[in-house]
Parts: sequence; structure tokens; C-alpha cells
Amino acid sequence: MPRKVVASTYITLDGYIDEPGRWSFPFWSDESAQFKAQELFASDALLLGRITYEGFAAAWPTMEGTGEFGQKVNEIPKHVASRTLKSAAWNATIIEGDVAAEVRRFKQEDGGDLLIGGSGQLVDFLTWHDLIDEYRLMVYPLVLGDGTKRLFTTVRNRSFSLIETMSLPKGVVVLTYQLMPAARETLG
Repeated sequence: MPRKVVASTYITLDGYIDEPGRWSFPFWSDESAQFKAQELFASDALLLGRITYEGFAAAWPTMEGTGEFGQKVNEIPKHVASRTLKSAAWNATIIEGDVAAEVRRFKQEDGGDLLIGGSGQLVDFLTWHDLIDEYRLMVYPLVLGDGTKRLFTTVRNRSFSLIETMSLPKGVVVLTYQLMPAARETLG
């Protein structure tokens, strides 16, 4: 069975995805952890942009007390989209050349989901190429007002279908969407 590409990200009410570690922890719950664990264990590879990869690779291998979740994060293969990285560690390979073509190839393989954690530029790029099957937005009940990264920066005039909602304690809501077929817009 072909694999799905699932983009999962933390997002504020005002649309920012920048550095969730600095604002998401007060809203974390056991139910949030369970959701993220189910998502991870349904996946057999991670797709990451360079910035997210570098942050994860600096933190996860030495993080203590993460149990089976941390073991899975450290062991799962990672595919990193980057034009600047020359080498990668932490069970990672760099996607060289045409990222969209490589993700299309990954999708044709049998296996679990290909999970994108964060990686806003990669999500934006793969959305442009209609390569994401599900968008899972963990919407946090706060307004940053000064974040620097939004989820979409080049994609315009696209519609999504809401396929699932889940309320978590502390006001977090998970909204799961699929991209609706649409005429391609031009980047600009």
C-alpha cells in the first residue's frame, strides 16, 4: 500500500509555527503526548527540512527519559531536504536534486506514513507540488504577534477539507485537513 505524507505542526492562533519549544510546553498534556506517539508509531520515516533536522539532531540523541518515543525518534530513518547540508548523521540521508520527485518516489513505496514534523518551508514546497496527504495542525490557544515563520509563505488560493477534529486538554485543538484539488496558482 502506498505511503501517505503527513505534515504535523504546532501553530498559534495567529498562524505562527516559529520555535514552538518556547511557547507550547504550558499547554502540553498526557493526551498531547499520546497523540504525538500514535502519529510517530504510524510512521516509518521522517521528512525534515534542514533547520528542523539540525534542531532535532542536536537534541534527541542525548535527551534522557524519553522512553519508547525517544527510541523511535532516534532509530527511524530521516530524509532531509537541504540545498546546503553536505552530510547528515542520526540515521539521516540528504535528499539531493529534485525533492518533489524523490518524495513522489517515497510515496510509491510500501510502508508507514512519511511524517513531516515542523519544517514549514518543506511543507510549503510540498503543498505547492500537491504531495501532502494530510495536514495535522495542533492549534495552540495563544497569539504570539511577533513570530517570524508562518506555515504557508508561497502557496496561495488553496482550499482544504476538514477531515477530523480532536480537542485536547488545556485548549489545544488538532485539526486534520486534506488539500482540495485546485488549479495551480503561480508563485510570486
